Amino acid sequence: MEEKTGAIPEMPPVPPVPPATPERTRRRTVIAMIVGAVIVAAVSSGITALLVSGSSRESAGPRPTSAASSPAAPVEDPADVAAEAQESYNDSPTSKDFELTLKTTEKQCFGSAGCNITVEPHLSYLSVTSLDPEKTLSITYEVRGDESGPVIETMELTDQDQLTYDPVSITTPGRLTKVTAKITDVTVSSLS
Repeated sequence: MEEKTGAIPEMPPVPPVPPATPERTRRRTVIAMIVGAVIVAAVSSGITALLVSGSSRESAGPRPTSAASSPAAPVEDPADVAAEAQESYNDSPTSKDFELTLKTTEKQCFGSAGCNITVEPHLSYLSVTSLDPEKTLSITYEVRGDESGPVIETMELTDQDQLTYDPVSITTPGRLTKVTAKITDVTVSSLS
């Protein structure tokens, strides 16, 4: 076998990379910042365009072809609409507009002789329509469970949420007697 000896072609020498100069580094940094700002601006513009076009499509309804084809509806002042909504009150609430529960604040039992119990009313307003803050409500209720029979009390509701009442003390005939309350009357009067 013959050995071939051939010349290996020589590669041209790689030109030396010039060292990075502060001016060249600064130029690259400025170019990178400009490109980044352009990208951020383009993305922001695209998102804004999508949001604007999406909201105009949702709110766009049938549009009249001319002013004569459909008369314009009268525009209501938002302040008037808000004032009307705020001035709508439940002028004649009934017992069905409230829920009354009792909270036991004191209880002393004497074996089979029953218990002395003090309860306080907790009132919840159930209706959607607000109560008039200029009115006072007298709410009469009946506490059941006393050994002598129902105890009738009245509480006053003013300024929509200020409840004035006296705690109710009763004596139950036994330890297991359930104490309940029921609203029997609601009377409305103006504040003086």
